[in-house]
Amino acid sequence: MLMVLLQGAQHFVIDGRHFEIDAGSAESNAPIVFMLNVAKDSRLRFFNDSQTPLRKVMISAPLPWLQRLFDTKDETQTSAVRNFFAQHLAHYSFEPGQHIVQSAQRIINPPPALDGELSSLYLRAQGLDMMWQSLLTMLAEKKKHLPVPTLMGLRYCERARDFVTANLETELTIDLIAGDVGCSASTLQRHFKTHFGMTVFDFIRQKRLEAARSALAGNGIPISHAAHMAGYNNISSFTTAFRKAYGMTPKQVRV
Repeated sequence: MLMVLLQGAQHFVIDGRHFEIDAGSAESNAPIVFMLNVAKDSRLRFFNDSQTPLRKVMISAPLPWLQRLFDTKDETQTSAVRNFFAQHLAHYSFEPGQHIVQSAQRIINPPPALDGELSSLYLRAQGLDMMWQSLLTMLAEKKKHLPVPTLMGLRYCERARDFVTANLETELTIDLIAGDVGCSASTLQRHFKTHFGMTVFDFIRQKRLEAARSALAGNGIPISHAAHMAGYNNISSFTTAFRKAYGMTPKQVRV
C-alpha cells in the first residue's frame, strides 16, 4: 500500500498497530509518501480525527508486478525490496519530490477529456510511476545495497528531474540543470539515460507536452498557447509531436 499525503493528517490502526502521518495544512504543507507492506489478511481501521481536510492518494501494488520483482535474477538491486516485502507491516516514508507530487495531483484531478478505458489507463500509469519512484527512493537510501557511484548518479538524476519539473516555463539548458544538481553536464546526461531510460532533453519535452495536454484538457487554452507551453513555435510540429505521444491531436483533447 502506498499513500501520498498532500495535506492533513492520517491516523489508522492495522492489526493493533497505530500509524500516524501528518502532512500539515494548506498553508504549511509538507507532503509525505508512506509505504506499508500488508503481507497477510489484516483488519484496518481509519480514524477521522484531523481538523485539516485530507488530500491524499492511496494505491496498492498489483501482485503480478511484485512477483516479477522477486523473479528477477539481479539480487543486488532488489535485496532491499525483497526484505521489505518479506515483513508484515514493514513501512517506509519520505518527503517526495515534485515528480511524485504532480503524479498524485494528476490522479486527484485527471484530464476531463479522458473517459472509460483511457481514464483507467491514465490513472494506472500515474500510480505505477509513483510506486516505481518510491521503491527507487527506498533503494537509494539503503547505501549498502547500491554501489556508491550508482547511488550518487541516482541522486543527481532525481535532483535534475525535480529541477526540470519545477522550471518548465524557463529556458532550460543542460549546463543550467547540471549546475543546480552539482555535477558535470556529461555526468548528468550519462546517469539520467541509465536511470530513466531517456535523455534529459527527451524528459523536458515529455514534461512540457504533459503540461500542454493538461492545460488543453483542463482549461481549454488555445492550441497556439499550448504549442508555446510545449516549446514549439510551429503549431504543425506541435501537433505531430502531440499525436505521436498521445495518439490524438491537440484539437481532440481540448475541451
